[in-house]
Amino acid sequence: MLQEAIDYLNLAEGKIIVDATVGTGGHSIEIAGRIGAQGKLIALDRDQESLALAKERLQASGANCEFVHGNFTDLDTIFKKLKVKKADGILFDLGISSYQLRSPERGFSFQNEGPLDMRMDQSSYVSAYDLINNLNQDELSGLLWNFGQERWHNRIARFLVQEREIHPISTTQELSNIIVKAIPYRYRHQRIHPATRTFQAVRIAVNRELEVLDPALDKAIGLLNKGGRICVISFHSLEDRIVKLNFKKAAAEGLVNIITPKPLVPEYSEVRVNPLSRSAKFRVAEKI
Repeated sequence: MLQEAIDYLNLAEGKIIVDATVGTGGHSIEIAGRIGAQGKLIALDRDQESLALAKERLQASGANCEFVHGNFTDLDTIFKKLKVKKADGILFDLGISSYQLRSPERGFSFQNEGPLDMRMDQSSYVSAYDLINNLNQDELSGLLWNFGQERWHNRIARFLVQEREIHPISTTQELSNIIVKAIPYRYRHQRIHPATRTFQAVRIAVNRELEVLDPALDKAIGLLNKGGRICVISFHSLEDRIVKLNFKKAAAEGLVNIITPKPLVPEYSEVRVNPLSRSAKFRVAEKI
């Protein structure tokens, strides 16, 4: 939802904008071109590889950019280090990037063989391997339901525990194959791959994605100038619910006006070009 993000950020020459999940720089390249050399772009990401690619792409723009390896839950600390008091816009593009999905060695995708990793920040201690091989059956079942809303969470957890008693589960294909075996045969050929929700749930748990979102949004709203906007693109119903409730709470406290009472969703033409966008929901609030 690139165009929506650009439009709703109300970009103009000289503004200070934060891309809190810069990825490889897709949104930031467009932002930099609109705020000009007098503006300032703060490009933040947990993934050092993605951040390096974004830096390489944005250098050619001539924009005034600060690149920060870090978690958006630390926005207040990052602002202090950069000696920035307030921003005019903050963008969160949640979830996983296509670049990460296409990198087998990162272990995010069940479509490619790779190590069971899923860490967005490679300096983090806990990987998908650790969770899959060390949580007990009840913990695994709860993780799959709470973060993936996986219907077969109990069966999958039981199969995982049985399999790892034989040998550790160490690759994405091993995990995917066990999940497929755990799901009753007549439910294996649905619209989405049987492993989709489990991989999503494990990734969310590894990176604490839901846990850090609400406090990060609170900090972001507090760091906006009057009239500044916070824009959030989410790809999961639990993420969207957190954003929705956070904005409602901030509005009730007189901190923001909600610009999108209902979330915007991608146009059919965008989904055709980028199927990963099909579940996207876009919400915007403006600082009072």
